[in-house]
Amino acid sequence: MLSRMQIDLAPLLPPSVLLGLFVLVVVVLAFAAWRRASGLLWRGLAAACLFAGLLNPSLVSEERSYFDDVAVVVLDQSASQRVGDRQPASEAALAELQAQLKQYENLEVRVVRAPADARRGMGEGTRLFDAVSGALADVPARRVAGAILITDGQIHDVPKSISELGFNAPVHTLLSGTADEGDRRLLITKAPAYGIVDQDIQLSLRVDDLGSAGGGRARVTLFQDGEPKDEMVLPIGTEHEMTLKLDRAGPTVLEFKVDRGPKELSLANNSAVTVINGVRDRLRVLLISGDPHPGERTWRNILKSDPAVDLVHFTILRPPEKQDGTPINELSLIAFPIRELFEVKLDEFDLVIFDRYRQRGVLPRTYFDNIARYVEAGGALLDAAGAGNEGALGLTLSPLQAVLPTEPTGKVIEAGFRPLLTTAGNRHPVTAGLDGGLGDKPGWGRWFRLIQGNAMRGVTVMSGTDNAPLLVLDRVGEGRVAQLMSDQIWLWSRGYEGGGPQAELLRRIAHWLMKEPELEEEDLRAVVIDGRLEITRRSLGDQPAAVTVTSPTGEEKQAALTAERNGRATGVLPAEEDGLYRVSDGKRTAFAASGDLNPLELADLRSTELPMRALADSSGGGIFRLSDGGLPQIRRVRAGRDTAGSGWLGLKSNEDHIVTGVDQVPLLPAIILLLLGLGLTVTAWWREGR
Repeated sequence: MLSRMQIDLAPLLPPSVLLGLFVLVVVVLAFAAWRRASGLLWRGLAAACLFAGLLNPSLVSEERSYFDDVAVVVLDQSASQRVGDRQPASEAALAELQAQLKQYENLEVRVVRAPADARRGMGEGTRLFDAVSGALADVPARRVAGAILITDGQIHDVPKSISELGFNAPVHTLLSGTADEGDRRLLITKAPAYGIVDQDIQLSLRVDDLGSAGGGRARVTLFQDGEPKDEMVLPIGTEHEMTLKLDRAGPTVLEFKVDRGPKELSLANNSAVTVINGVRDRLRVLLISGDPHPGERTWRNILKSDPAVDLVHFTILRPPEKQDGTPINELSLIAFPIRELFEVKLDEFDLVIFDRYRQRGVLPRTYFDNIARYVEAGGALLDAAGAGNEGALGLTLSPLQAVLPTEPTGKVIEAGFRPLLTTAGNRHPVTAGLDGGLGDKPGWGRWFRLIQGNAMRGVTVMSGTDNAPLLVLDRVGEGRVAQLMSDQIWLWSRGYEGGGPQAELLRRIAHWLMKEPELEEEDLRAVVIDGRLEITRRSLGDQPAAVTVTSPTGEEKQAALTAERNGRATGVLPAEEDGLYRVSDGKRTAFAASGDLNPLELADLRSTELPMRALADSSGGGIFRLSDGGLPQIRRVRAGRDTAGSGWLGLKSNEDHIVTGVDQVPLLPAIILLLLGLGLTVTAWWREGR
């Protein structure tokens, strides 16, 4: 509580009247002076007493309560501040700054660390002015003394003008780092979110040597899903376009890494990551049916129900040597384009299905050789065996024997049985979790034909009578093969004895053959949801007890896995950092993105004053580099004075207050003025009478 005194005027007449009287008195006195009249001084003093009385002066004493000014100090603890010794230097500057500010009793200092969690928020960059606004949200603008930012200068929310700042006070910057820093960075300047499998996609890269003269070339390595894919040498400072192809559907993680540059602040921005979701444009399926049977329509209906599938379907009704005298104009079927399908365009199909097909001379053996090579090169083959496939006419006695996983015994079992999931089948994603498939007595209907055989390779996921293999899945070379040893699945589609999940099973088989990522039997996946890294490991064998998780900053942790049914094991870790997490079980690697994969915070790690220069000039703030001369001196300055200079920075003294009491005393009591005026007038008359 302080007292302040001042003189206050309360005129007894309106200002215009007082002005008129003043002019009249001045004119009269001037005329008297011109005539050299005696008593002029006394007359002037008498007029002055008159005017003093009319102005009615008084002494006013105010009791004032002053508010503390508020200064905010923001310590930048973003990712770029962790480069070199910037963070320790900034912490030391903060401690010294707080010690200096303690000497001012009428100054409240608010210290904010931004971001509050130094490991997050890199995607939006460094937002120090959000922190300033938050710290001053409850403070009137007239009480703000100023703001001091301790930062490397890489700030991404600097107001464009002083009007956007929200207060009229200086903003000072204390820069960490040095002025001659350099760094190499790699940027993905253009990348699509989606790409069509086996079609070209375009990406653009750029390597920059910041703080250097530029020029030269740098080696960049491409990693696809954690595995080295390609190397290239790119010119520095120039955007480079490249063409890639995705080889499977689902998300593909592409990571580019550039070699260390001549100047390096950090290797954190020497890599860039993008995730491209592969989608199949159209799936081309070739279905070859042998003898007509009730289940033939089941395959066709399921494949035609998928709008993403282009189905080519042929049914072999008779061998070419059969001649029954039917006139040509009465034949309703087109000729079977054998050469076009199995020699010219075979590689264009994503899946080939043989349904109850028997060797009857329609396809030469050389075309079966083509199919076997097609599978080994990455194609997919499904053989649904039926009556007649168990003998010499079966596909297992053709050149396809090299890729088919079973060997028929020559016996057909014509008896009712319920398909059972094997131990592997309960864990394999093709069959695991099928409705009604749990236990020794599944809740689906029976089948009545099984081509008995021995599984020579692959994984048996369903069995029939006497545990004979019913559905066998196998990988051959780069391709995949499935063999269904019965043609009775159509009974499920007709609802016999309650039916079964035939549509789901056939869909899973087809998509597993076409390498759908969701159906991989040996798989490792990770995803970040609500700040939690959720890990799922799927396997047909024993699960590892833990996996290794590498955070975006390179820190490694072990995540324990808990085994669940259906061959799954799961684990959870907190995802406390923005960026790309790597999860590895020793054989496979999964990636999970939290926030921005290529954060703005890491785009440029150099210490710079450029983002703050315009605002500092307009607000009256100063920019000081800690490495040049340490912390500047702090001063309190009144409004209208300079707030920064060589070696010092100022905080505005606003003197904001409220008046708690007023005491008013007249300076010239009326009786005194009256007596004084009369005395001066008499003196003037006396002087003139001499």
